[in-house]
Amino acid sequence: MPTGRPQRLVYFGTPTMAVAPLVALVDAGFEITLVVTRADKRRGRGSAVIASPVKAAALERGLTVTHTVDDSLLAAADLGVVVAFGQLIKPHVLARLPMINLHFSLLPRWRGAAPVERAILAGDATTGVCLMRLEEGLDTGPVFDRVTVQVSPTVRAQDLREQLVALGVEQLLRNLEGGLGPAQAQQGEPTYAAKLRPEEFEIDWQRPALEINRLIRLGVAFSTFRGRRLKILAAEVLDRPGQAATFFEPDVVGCAVGSLRLLQVQPEAKAVMTAVAWANGAHPHVGEQMNEGSTV
Repeated sequence: MPTGRPQRLVYFGTPTMAVAPLVALVDAGFEITLVVTRADKRRGRGSAVIASPVKAAALERGLTVTHTVDDSLLAAADLGVVVAFGQLIKPHVLARLPMINLHFSLLPRWRGAAPVERAILAGDATTGVCLMRLEEGLDTGPVFDRVTVQVSPTVRAQDLREQLVALGVEQLLRNLEGGLGPAQAQQGEPTYAAKLRPEEFEIDWQRPALEINRLIRLGVAFSTFRGRRLKILAAEVLDRPGQAATFFEPDVVGCAVGSLRLLQVQPEAKAVMTAVAWANGAHPHVGEQMNEGSTV
């Protein structure tokens, strides 16, 4: 690892949450000799080619971008900075270019691709950001610095992610400006944050309301109503018992334990709306069930 403030950096990142750290490094005067990100993807009608958020931000600032990790070895840099890159970096690259990784969990808890989502699903009371030395293993490297935050039982994943990114940017700049100190080996039993699978997004109403609401807080949860998909974007946990998957008010659905008052939904092929507005149009009757005629 370089001692003192590194001057020339290679930046590795892909999604939106990796944009702010890149911009902050540029604004702080670090020379970004190369940005490495995933290849462009084809999406939507007409298969338009879409650049990653990091690539778009890098090109806006006149930075050189590649999709090939090995190109970093030709970039004459002091250090690699990795933020949500999305792929493992091979040993021969790590052997020649020292790298640090900004990871959005309290390692060794939630190593892997989806630490913010897994922390919410598990009901963790705390999470944080670790600045670590990148090693060959999955998020196994020693930690230079960690910041801890409380996880509100109502916080949405997007809001928590934005909070962690802001803290991570401060942490990254502070450690690079002052020079990286000694790193401490991770302590404790690791857990792994696998990428969420689409089949995990459908609500199982046979689960407790508290657990279902954690999935809703991720912004991906859906159920079906009268055979059509109904995305549920916000809900309130109630202690009132009810039959699982069954409406006992126009906007309240029973769960295995407790019930959920729906607050914000998005019916299939329609805009986001309040649950009250949806119920006024759909008129779910008492005793009607979610997931009848499920499409998945």
